[in-house]
Amino acid sequence: MRLTLHLDYALRTLIFLAANPQRRVTTKLVSDAYGISKNHLVRVVQNLEKHGYVQLTHGRLGGMALAKAPDAIKLGDVMRCMETNMELVECFNSQTNTCPISPVCRLKGVLQEATQAFTATLDKYTLADVTGQSAAALRKHFLVQFETTDNAAS
Repeated sequence: MRLTLHLDYALRTLIFLAANPQRRVTTKLVSDAYGISKNHLVRVVQNLEKHGYVQLTHGRLGGMALAKAPDAIKLGDVMRCMETNMELVECFNSQTNTCPISPVCRLKGVLQEATQAFTATLDKYTLADVTGQSAAALRKHFLVQFETTDNAAS
C-alpha cells in the first residue's frame, strides 16, 4: 500500500506548520523545505483549508497556519479527507469490478480488514503525537536545510 502524494504532502505540510507555530508559513517555504511541487502543494493546502485544518491569510503578509491545535488533528481524519480512493484492489468497487473470481474469492475480506486496521492505527495518533517533542528538532532540520540551500546558491 502506498499513500497518494496528496495525503503525503498534506501530512508533511501539517508537520511543518506544527513545527513552526509562531510564524505564518507560505506554500513556497513548505515546497522548498521538502523539495516538492509548489503547484501540487497549492491544491493540497486548499483541500486542507476546506476541511478546516489550516487557516489561510491572503496578501503580501499572508501565509498559512494550523486552524486547530496539533492534538486535535487525528491522522486518520486527515487521511479520510485527503484520500479520495481507498480501494486497494479492483473488487472493492462493485461498480467497476471485472474480476471473474470475485464471487468466491476471500482475499477481498482480508484486504478490507487490513485497510480497517491501517485506518484504526492512524485514528490512534494526532499531529501532536508525531511532532510534539520533536518540533524543535524539526525546526532546526528545516533551518539547516535552508542554510545549506542558500550556501549552495551563493
